Formats: sequence, C-alpha cells, structure tokens
Amino acid sequence: MTSETSHPVRVVQLGGLMPFVRQWLTERYAAPALDDLGDPAGVEVAVVGGGAPLGAAEMDALPDLRAVVNFGVGHDNVDLAEATRRGVVVSNTPDVLTDAVADLAVLLVLDVLRGATAADRFVRSGAWARGERMPLARDVRGAVVGVLGLGRIGTAAAERLEAFGAEVRYHSRARKDVGWTYDATPVELAAASDVLLVLTPGGAGTEHLVDAAVLDALGPDGFLVNVARGSVVDEVALVAALEEGRLAGAGLDVFADEPRVPAALLDRDDVVLLPHVGSATTGTREAMGRLVLDNVDAFLERGELVTPVG
Repeated sequence: MTSETSHPVRVVQLGGLMPFVRQWLTERYAAPALDDLGDPAGVEVAVVGGGAPLGAAEMDALPDLRAVVNFGVGHDNVDLAEATRRGVVVSNTPDVLTDAVADLAVLLVLDVLRGATAADRFVRSGAWARGERMPLARDVRGAVVGVLGLGRIGTAAAERLEAFGAEVRYHSRARKDVGWTYDATPVELAAASDVLLVLTPGGAGTEHLVDAAVLDALGPDGFLVNVARGSVVDEVALVAALEEGRLAGAGLDVFADEPRVPAALLDRDDVVLLPHVGSATTGTREAMGRLVLDNVDAFLERGELVTPVG
C-alpha cells in the first residue's frame, strides 16, 4: 500500500507510537507508517516509538534519512554508531518524563519494603478472612537505597526517597557533586544497600550490569528494583537468586524480552511486576509527544534538533 497524501513525504512513523502522536504526525506532516510508505525518496525524518529497532536495515530502507526522533528517553533501540556513520542525527525526549519515572521508582521501592501489593493479593485471596497473618514488612525510614545510575531520573528518585527518611547511596560512571555516598562499583553499592534501585541507561555498555555477583552482594535481605531497561539485569541470575532465597524480593517495571515475563516470577508474592509504565501518565506522554513534534519541526525548518542525543 502507498501513502495517499499528495504532498511530498518527509516524515515516516515506526513502531508503537500512541494514537494521539500518530494523529499529530499525520495531520502535521502527512506522515505514513513505514509499512504504508511507497517511494522512500525524500523521507528525511523517522519518528520511532515503542522501542522499535532502527538499525542498518531500516536506514537502508530510507536512503534520504537525515534524522531519527525517538519517542522516549531511552534510545538503545537506535543504532547510534550506524546513525553517526551515516551522518544521521538522533533525538530523544528527556526531562519531560523525569518526574513520572522517578515517582514510579519510589512507588516500587516503597512497595517492596512495605509489601503493599502482596497485602492486596492477601486480602483478595481470602487469607485475611481465614485468619491468616501477613508477614511483617520493612521500614522505609532508615533503609539504605542504592541508586545505580544517578542521572536526571536517578537524582529525582533519590531526592524523593531521602524525604521518606531513607539513606541514599549511589554509583554512576563518574562521581557527582551531591551529598550522597558514592560507591566505586555496583557490587560495593549493592553490598551497602537494603534496596538496589536500577536507573542506568540501557544498551551494550550496561547489559547484565546487575549480574549474579551484584545480586549476591545485595544478599538475602536485599531487594532489587529495576525501572531502567530489562537488559541491565541478568534475569536468569535474578530468578535463581529469588528461587534459592538469596534475595528478599524485587520490583520490576522492565524485562529483557517484553512483553514476555519469566514464568518463574508470575506467582511469587515477593516480586512486584509492572508492564513498563514508568512514563505512562497522560500528561507525561502528551509532553513527550509535543517534544517529538518540536524536534521534527526544528529539524525540517532549521536542520537541527531540540534535544539531540550525545
């Protein structure tokens, strides 16, 4: 099928963009989906959503591509090295989702410590009515939360957790000008923490950064919370640690092979499972969509991006 627009196609859509973003792109740029594109000549901008891959094959299909606008702050779905080699610039949507993701990160930290969703399941199952007792939970005040990746979102989450009375530590690629304690390695951070909160970017450089050694350092009384990318955590090692009692529990918003979740996690009361909803609020997604449009506008009008990656 070919695009029915009578105007030259300069923008194309890829991946799982939200309906209102698709509508905006169609109304503003007459932008078809890649699958509906006839002649790719003249397409300068690809707008990518839902973590859809954009690598050499997709770039080959768009020979005049000059810019990739990614709907999301994470951009490990885009082959940046290949884009750079071809002179294609890439943008993402930072800042506008910082608060929403930080809020969800804190929610998961509170949940794994206090057992809120486990308690909800306890009530719904009829266990409370049968006279059974919920296990005692852990205090948030005084808990040590290690933030792995102290970028914009990590900093916002740390500030919120500190307000709850938690002690914050962190590890990042470089020491930050903050008052929190810095640990030189993820293993050292995990060993000092009650909860390890993962907020580092995805990609090849952080794949399985949280491995068996980090989980063992966190220990049988420690919790893992991941609101970053599923690839950052070795899921096989995580499942083994939980099944063998070497980890107290986990709160997960992301997984290695979404939307598939390891079957071994589905029936565990010590694990909170969310369907990658860190930025999933109406206001946040609309702000992300507006930033996508701003980037496309700026590139088509001036040849530059508002929020370039790198």
